[in-house]
Amino acid sequence: MSSIAAAGRHSVEVLYDHAHKGVVTAGEMTVMGVEALKAGVTDMVKGRFSWTEFLLQVWFMLRVSLAPTIMVAIPFGVIISVQIGAVASQIGASSFSGAVNGIGILRQAAPLVTSLMISGVVGSAITSDLGARTVREEIDALKVMGISPIQRLVAPRVFAALLVSVVLTFVVAMTSMVTAYIMNVGGGSISSGTYMSSFVSFAQTNDLLLAQFKALIFGFVATIVASHKGLGASGGPKGVADAVNQAVVLAVIILSIINLAITQAYVMLVDTGL
Repeated sequence: MSSIAAAGRHSVEVLYDHAHKGVVTAGEMTVMGVEALKAGVTDMVKGRFSWTEFLLQVWFMLRVSLAPTIMVAIPFGVIISVQIGAVASQIGASSFSGAVNGIGILRQAAPLVTSLMISGVVGSAITSDLGARTVREEIDALKVMGISPIQRLVAPRVFAALLVSVVLTFVVAMTSMVTAYIMNVGGGSISSGTYMSSFVSFAQTNDLLLAQFKALIFGFVATIVASHKGLGASGGPKGVADAVNQAVVLAVIILSIINLAITQAYVMLVDTGL
């Protein structure tokens, strides 16, 4: 009995330690996010923002993520068009496939693909870069010189990720919708005019705004998670690799939860019109 009680106490202690670490990590990420936004805005107002670093990060993020994003967006468009087209044909509502395809891509597919690319491709690159700088003690050198790593390194990456997220969401939406259009109209299941008119009739500006709002949130959160893990890396190359793995997994989980929360709030509070 005593061994069972000891095992139970150990399990409780382990759960408590994990919960405590999770709360501490969430608090540190929140503080870093606030400080990065504050530092970036303040530097822009005072003319001290590192635009060179910002542009370099935008170019780097687009270079590593644009091609994979397009390659992932095409299958998403095919899957959505095939599944929705099959259901629409069964219930005799093929004329509405354009609206359902377009709205589904804008509200869900585009932000979802963007979140995967931002967390998997961009986030891993940020974590590895900052992690390598950390283990080489470059971050400590910046602090010794009185330079804030958040101001110098994190803030430009955050604002670059915001811009890149919006661009990637637009690219995903256009690629997926063109793919869905080709699959439906090219396959002869619906005419071009009917497909486009149904989309124009039901699609709303709010759908695009929702997608871009999600993109901004995803880009911000993924960058903060990646930066936090990168700046907290230790233990040499293995520590950097572990930080990259943790950043990607944590970012995907957090972004999935955020996507669900935003979607549910949108459905409950906004008149979708469909």
